Amino acid sequence: MIPVAEALARVLALAPAPVAEPVALRHAAGRVLLAPALAKRDQPPFAASAMDGYAICESDHSPGAVLTVTGEAGAGHGFAGTLSPGTALRIFTGAPVPAGAERVVLQEDVSRDGDCITVGSKLEAQTHIRPQGGDFRAGDALSAPRRLRPVELALLASMNLPEVTVARRPEVAILATGDELVMPGEDPAPDQIIASNGFALAAMAEAAGARVRMLPIARDSEASLRQCFALAEGADVIVTIGGASVGDHDLVGKVAADLGMERAFWKIAMRPGKPLMAGRVQGAVMLGLPGNPVSSIVCAHLFLLPLLAAMQGLPGVVATRRAVLAEALPANGPRAHYMRSALEAGDGLPLIAPYASQDSSRLRLLTEAVALLVRPAEDGPRAAGSVVEYIAL
Repeated sequence: MIPVAEALARVLALAPAPVAEPVALRHAAGRVLLAPALAKRDQPPFAASAMDGYAICESDHSPGAVLTVTGEAGAGHGFAGTLSPGTALRIFTGAPVPAGAERVVLQEDVSRDGDCITVGSKLEAQTHIRPQGGDFRAGDALSAPRRLRPVELALLASMNLPEVTVARRPEVAILATGDELVMPGEDPAPDQIIASNGFALAAMAEAAGARVRMLPIARDSEASLRQCFALAEGADVIVTIGGASVGDHDLVGKVAADLGMERAFWKIAMRPGKPLMAGRVQGAVMLGLPGNPVSSIVCAHLFLLPLLAAMQGLPGVVATRRAVLAEALPANGPRAHYMRSALEAGDGLPLIAPYASQDSSRLRLLTEAVALLVRPAEDGPRAAGSVVEYIAL
């Protein structure tokens, strides 16, 4: 068995470099920007009014000044002339500020009579003018790599960029194995169970930016496994579920080896998830996950998600946070333990409390958990109040 950190390093070493492709901005949500995006114009592209009011010269900014209104400017409708002392321009939010104007006085801070306004006694320090390029200048960059959120799409649009260079989505094939499995909605025999893990893994992979193929369930025969591996042809990542242990019906490793698998490792010093296999087969990265629901999902958090991040140009890391133990824990054994836990607000760091049962078959407990408490291998007893690390779910 190898440590978790070493296993992750070996998985990431299998990751191919990201492949760049241009996409229209409308379809870039959730994609990973690979190359810095350079603005094509200033924003704002002109000095703009931040309020509804009147543009005036600074020399006219005094209580009781009477100014003649010579025109009007609105958003998308600028004023072509130049403002002179003694005059004012009716202006609305977002409109270009004309040449000669040095501030905007709010409409409620003046009184108007026909074509004249009188500046009131309230004089503000703010000019209420947004300077040209106040947000960004032409040539300024949105740095990469980064996963594009809605707010970045708005920024890229304002930079006048109709398309961006992003990482191609990894193609993931998910293959559940076992005679005991049937799909949801089918009528299971008394000795069968419903295949559930693949639905979680598919959703996790898609949320991480991948495209997913869920393959038919492979039965416990070499012929069935070979047929399903053939259906995975062209995938970047093949994720198998179950069949990677050492039982008489655990055939995934043998069939993968017959297909030319270059194994990176098998078995990790962790729980849940000890019987995990990784390597390359059919030109794809292969992860052989355990069949127990909790084990497969925890392993996906620790290995599949970092792998998909690295394949899209992002750091392949497992982010941890700190919390305070709500209760004492005994010493941990020779395998790192990822314990389903509850969190609640604390004085500073949150309080974390692992569930009493950590049985890897109890999927419902994982739906209630919001964190995985990380117990390193051979970690000694921990008193309540100790600071520990956890992975947010």
